[in-house]
Amino acid sequence: MKGFFHLLTTSQVRDMLRSFPRLDAEEICLDEALGRVCASDVIAREDLPPHARSTMDGFAVRAKDVFGASESEPALIKVVGEVRMGEPPWQGTVGSGEAVRIWTGGFLPEGTDGVVMLEYTKEIEPGLMEVYRPIAPHENVILPGEDCRLDRVCIKRGTRLRPQELGLLAGLGVTSVEVVKRPRVYIISTGDEIVPETETPPPGKIRDINSTTLSALVSMSGASPERMGVVEDSFEAITTACHQALEAGADIVLVSGGSSVGNRDFTVKVFQHVTGTDVLVHGIAIRPGKPTILARFGDSALFGLPGHAASCMVVYLIFVHFLINVFQGLPPETGLDFKRVKCGQMFPSVTGREDYVRVVIDPEMNTATPVYGKSGLISTLVKAHGLLRIPRDSEGFHEGEEAEVLLLP
Repeated sequence: MKGFFHLLTTSQVRDMLRSFPRLDAEEICLDEALGRVCASDVIAREDLPPHARSTMDGFAVRAKDVFGASESEPALIKVVGEVRMGEPPWQGTVGSGEAVRIWTGGFLPEGTDGVVMLEYTKEIEPGLMEVYRPIAPHENVILPGEDCRLDRVCIKRGTRLRPQELGLLAGLGVTSVEVVKRPRVYIISTGDEIVPETETPPPGKIRDINSTTLSALVSMSGASPERMGVVEDSFEAITTACHQALEAGADIVLVSGGSSVGNRDFTVKVFQHVTGTDVLVHGIAIRPGKPTILARFGDSALFGLPGHAASCMVVYLIFVHFLINVFQGLPPETGLDFKRVKCGQMFPSVTGREDYVRVVIDPEMNTATPVYGKSGLISTLVKAHGLLRIPRDSEGFHEGEEAEVLLLP
């Protein structure tokens, strides 16, 4: 175990988090797969579309039959049939100088290779029309397999499934998909001064903020939150809660509060006491969030997060979200948005620690200015647009210098 005053850097802690393995896979139905991460490549079992289809209302023709067509010299074409929506492909072969009326989505008849848009044609008598514009082969047509070809990878392993990926799978007739299991994150709030948010706090107590905030963040990260409620500030109570979470199959246990070095900060002692747990970190060279704890129990992680709301959220975004991505086999910063801005004023710092300063961004000037307030104030995060990062080897930024901001979700 590293001592509290042997602070690790952000990169050192993240290197530890990278060593956790990806979670196992499970197969779920397509209707439940939104936001889940594909556990293996999906191979197309057929061409999509299976036949050439029109993308316009018009006439299916042979492109060479309307070559050079214009308003002054239209091509004369015989209409020999119609492809109706939802009906089988037109039977027969379209010959030279012939066309078949077709609607958007219809299958191209044999012998045709393109579609003339309806507005570039004119019926001059029943079954005969003039075409006023040429087309190239395959114009206004989706070819067989153009969306996805048989035996090709249509969705790669590690893809977070969005509505468009689900639509592609549905088009291929895929009704279930193998995805990475959602990380199960158990949330424990500690503190004798904390009561559930459903209660009216008596004198000397406040409502639990972190459970709600962390639960929402976990859901946004694509994991499953399990709230264990408020636990009294005692070694026995926190130990029992951690044991219960691990026995229930927690991939991550978040203990909010009790991570500092005060007389009643029990979290690090609890982590040391849980059989089979190795405390990896007790103190990180960042602000806010210095007293963060990280322990490992097999392939599960336990975090001791600061009790102050802003510090807790910063540490979550920098480290816990990172690990949830690792567990899902995603690039670790997936889901985080960064923006380059100019400093609207001086941002002082000291070397040896990495600072995350809550800022508001002027969208017109693209400048960032600080949101002032103590780390226990959740309202500073409500006002802030993001966290301006000051590297640990920097003494800060001067007004007008460029900096990177992690945008808040």
